[in-house]
Amino acid sequence: MKHVMLLLQSLAALPAKMARSALALLTAGLALLGIAGPALAADPVDFSGLTNSVDFSSVIVALMAVAAALMLVYIAWKGAKMILAAVRGG
Repeated sequence: MKHVMLLLQSLAALPAKMARSALALLTAGLALLGIAGPALAADPVDFSGLTNSVDFSSVIVALMAVAAALMLVYIAWKGAKMILAAVRGG
């Protein structure tokens, strides 16, 4: 209750138009919490049957293979640059 009184006091310090807008938003928010409160307190839906049947291992292997190929290209590119720099500098 102390927080509500503090909020109302801070609303009183605002200009009238801004205070009305803030009070309308506060009222709408409290109304939504009143409506959605029981729905939010309900038991959560169990998705374990759906998530346990999905297997991403082949996708992960493919992504890791692509990443390894990109790393190989990057290392080869850097190595070629180093060799060319050594040849040009020497």
